[in-house]
Amino acid sequence: MLIINDPEFGEVKVRKSPLSKSVRFSISTSGRLQMSVPKYTSDFLAKRFLNTNRDLIREKLPVKDPKEQRARDYQKKVLMKKAKEYLPYRLEYHAKLYGYEYDKCRLTHANTRWGSCSSNRVISLNIGLMKVPEPLRDYVILHELAHLNHMDHSKAFWAEVGSHDKNYKAHEKKLKLFSPGV
Repeated sequence: MLIINDPEFGEVKVRKSPLSKSVRFSISTSGRLQMSVPKYTSDFLAKRFLNTNRDLIREKLPVKDPKEQRARDYQKKVLMKKAKEYLPYRLEYHAKLYGYEYDKCRLTHANTRWGSCSSNRVISLNIGLMKVPEPLRDYVILHELAHLNHMDHSKAFWAEVGSHDKNYKAHEKKLKLFSPGV
């Protein structure tokens, strides 16, 4: 992947795709400008296409200021460090306390979900959990651990969550006041 450091748009990610037949601009979840180009497009041509389409990009796409991008990158880095130091150990604590076994813990920075549990027993936790109060973090962890036994949101699932967190309904409601995105 090529990254063009542009004075106006900041870091522009250029993805070379074997399926692309033309150049396409889009905005990533972080607000960065992205280009998708055919696989054999040279770096020179990608840069030239960016320069010749500046007016159109400004008009059509809501590109974030490069300073905002760098601030978000820094925040993500700090949250990832904190999450690595905390979340796997908290997950392990609750798993042992309530007798759960999982195969792996992954840390993510998804924009729409706090956590997930796969059928392969992999629990993913969002680094954004480090921005919420500890009882809400614990609620998400217990929620995902309960998915090891119930891969749905059935009555049995909620009964299991409730057996570990008596205030789960209030925690779920409070969690909606926060955004998992970084």
